[in-house]
This record gives sequence, structure tokens and C-alpha cells, in this order.
Amino acid sequence: MKKIFSLILAGALILAAATAFADAKRLTLATGGTSGVYFPLGGAIGQVLTTKSNGALSITAQATGASGENMRLVEAGDVDFAIVQNDVADAAFNGKAPFRTKLGDVRAIARLYPEYLHVVASKDSGVTKLEDFKGKKVSVGARGSGNEVNCRQLFGFYGLNYKNLEPIFLPYGETADQFKDRQLDGFVFTIGTPNPAIQDITTAQEVVFVPLDGAKADEIVARFPYLVKDAIPAKTYKGQEKDVPTLSVQAILVANKNMPDDVAYTLTKTLFENLDDVAKAHNKGAEISLQHAVDGVTIPFHPGAAKYLKEKGALKQYCGRGAFPSPCLVSGNTVRAGAISRPDRPAGGNGHAEKFYVHAGGFAVPLHAVLGGNGAGCFS
Repeated sequence: MKKIFSLILAGALILAAATAFADAKRLTLATGGTSGVYFPLGGAIGQVLTTKSNGALSITAQATGASGENMRLVEAGDVDFAIVQNDVADAAFNGKAPFRTKLGDVRAIARLYPEYLHVVASKDSGVTKLEDFKGKKVSVGARGSGNEVNCRQLFGFYGLNYKNLEPIFLPYGETADQFKDRQLDGFVFTIGTPNPAIQDITTAQEVVFVPLDGAKADEIVARFPYLVKDAIPAKTYKGQEKDVPTLSVQAILVANKNMPDDVAYTLTKTLFENLDDVAKAHNKGAEISLQHAVDGVTIPFHPGAAKYLKEKGALKQYCGRGAFPSPCLVSGNTVRAGAISRPDRPAGGNGHAEKFYVHAGGFAVPLHAVLGGNGAGCFS
């Protein structure tokens, strides 16, 4: 009798599990190339969301061409959510190069982890600050890449341009080879840490990690709000004994605005309440946190994600649900009226005021991202 009861119980449990799986919301997560970080991290996130959502979600991670393609896939509804760089998200949402049209149906879920600007010089180059690159040979990344875009953004603030230094257009691997062969004075990489190419370089020779800090860094962040003041942690690389102040872009999670609010809420909640499991599956999971869940995000948040972030205090206020259902806060700080730069006209109507920035917690966010679709602010 006990055996029969056990078989019935086991069958019931299997049936319940099968039913729960059948009822799960099936979602596709766009990641990146199989040799990069986005694909394995996306697989880890997908596994945790599937196993820890009590049968609510079933996630399939899909390899893609990364950020640019991912934004287009989410906009078109070909995938449900994706990992992208926040500067690419900003350009796509606002229809800036290399995007020819605005991808206005994409919404932010949360920031995941930083990708740091590594400014590195050879020890014998004499370079200790960015201005010292004048007249030097500097690898700025492949021509037209996001890395090169970051270099162009950065150099102007330090009096540098492609006429007073010698730009070398190389991908990361070739840059590392030429740097080790003493053919370059320095390079700029926008990458997560630790980067294997830089690890290889610092094992072979001494380098200088050039800091990006002070008033110049503040100016850059004010001009390019998707950049964040950050630091490469001490001992990330051989010979790097102290934190290196720098700027970073952020890997963020985005979804189509038509994702149901309850699904976006469950997705966000499940992710942040199971970060230990994500970290066990991929080391970048250890860098995801509620404390930094809105850092550097300049596109509107999905209402379902914003609801959870607000409940947890990561987003202390939430604006109206018009064309721009957006965060009012950055890094947990309430935006105050006195924190607006260049407010020579109010935003209204559809909330567009792209030349105006709200400053909070060390970040600058376009004013349209803190106003609801009816132009109503949420200042305190």
C-alpha cells in the first residue's frame, strides 16, 4: 500500500511540475557572441530565472551579434529581452549614429555590471595623465567601434584629437601584440575586468594605468550621461596596487515595452533575489547589485521593473506612465529642482528635453528620462 501511495505521490509531483512548466512564460534572452561575456552570463541569468521563478518563467538564451543587434531585435519583438551596453541603448533610443531611426519601444530592466575605460601607457612613454598622449601612438580600437567612439568622446576634454596624437585602429588582440612589441605608447580599452589581454601585458611588462578623475571626469559625465564615474579595483592586474579612478559604461538588461508588467516585475524580482546563484554560475554575477541597479541608465525603465526597484528603494520615485515611464532618481538619490543644468525651458508635451540634464549621485540623466509623458516632473 505504501509503495502504491509513493508512486501516486511521485506521479502527482511530476504532473504538477510539468503543468507548472507548461504554464511558464517562455521568453528569449538575446546575449552576444559565444566567445564573449554576454552569452555565458545570459545563460546563467536564464537558468536562474527559469529555476527560481516558481514556474513563472522559462528562458532561452540566444547568441547574437551583441548590443546593436540586440536593440534591433528587442525593438522588433523578435526577442523578449536582451543584454546591451548602455551607451548603445542611449544612441538607439534617441536615433543617434549608428542608428538611423529611434528604437523607442525598448525599456530598461536594470543595470548589470560595469565595463571600464582602461587607459594604459607603457612605463617608458612618460605618460602619467591623459594629456601626455599628445604626440604619442595610441590604439583607440577598431575604426567605428564602440571603443573608438568612447575615445573620441574622451579625448576632446583633454585637448587631444586625431591630429595631435597618432591614432592606431586595432582590435584588442592586435593592440596587445603591438603594445608588447613596443610599437605603441598606449591604448584605451572599454571592457569588463579582468581583461585577459591586459593580464597578459602586465605579466610581461610594467605599465601605467592612467586615471580619469576630478573636474574633467565630472564634465564628461555631464555631457555623456551614460558614462559613470567608477574605479578599476586594486590588484585587478599585476602591479596595480591601488584602485584606478576611471569611467565606465554599463551592461544593462532591456526589454520591449510590450512585455506585460507582471512578467517584467517577476523577472526583475527573481534576478535580484537570486544573485548568489547567478554569481555561482558566472563571475560577473557577483558585480550585479540592487545598490547599482539604475546606474548609468538613460532610457526609460519598464514599469514592471520600476515597480520592483521602487519597492526595494533602488528607485525612490517613479514618474508618470506616459510616453516616458521613467525613473526620477539615480543611484537612490532624489532629484531636486536645483540639480538641473541648462534649464532654460521646461520640458512638456512628450517630455523631450534632450539638452538638459539632472544630476544626482554622481550621475547625469537627460531631463526627458525624469519626466513623465505628460511633462510632469517628480521633483521634491
